[in-house]
Amino acid sequence: MTDRKIRVLMSKIGLDGHDRGIRLVTSFLRDAGMEVVFLGKFQSVQNILSSALQEDVDVIGISSLTGEHSTLVPELIDKLKEQGAARIPVVVGGTIPPNDSLELKRAGVRRIFSTGSSVHEVVEFMRQVGEETRKNKL
Repeated sequence: MTDRKIRVLMSKIGLDGHDRGIRLVTSFLRDAGMEVVFLGKFQSVQNILSSALQEDVDVIGISSLTGEHSTLVPELIDKLKEQGAARIPVVVGGTIPPNDSLELKRAGVRRIFSTGSSVHEVVEFMRQVGEETRKNKL
């Protein structure tokens, strides 16, 4: 295994413009020693997919406070599969209703963190899943 840091892509998806939470989580991930590719607001599935592949990330974190996650996140997971990158886990955080959570998990989302989740819990999970992904690359 290389000494490369765990690489996480963090992004908002669709028209969701509220980025306070994702910026907070991003800073905690960096403080924990991870390399973070931060795409910011108003990102399309294609932008996220292209960046994830180009940057060779170990995990993708998506923040959503709108209902767009119900269609855009499954689309992202499908596109990752089409590109042979299904190994990259997708983690979602934000305002996710329980019924949407079930559908997102069925679509392949690795974990969902609802609003009010502990930032430390998010960081530890991202570290764990990032390490798993890196081991599986070898």
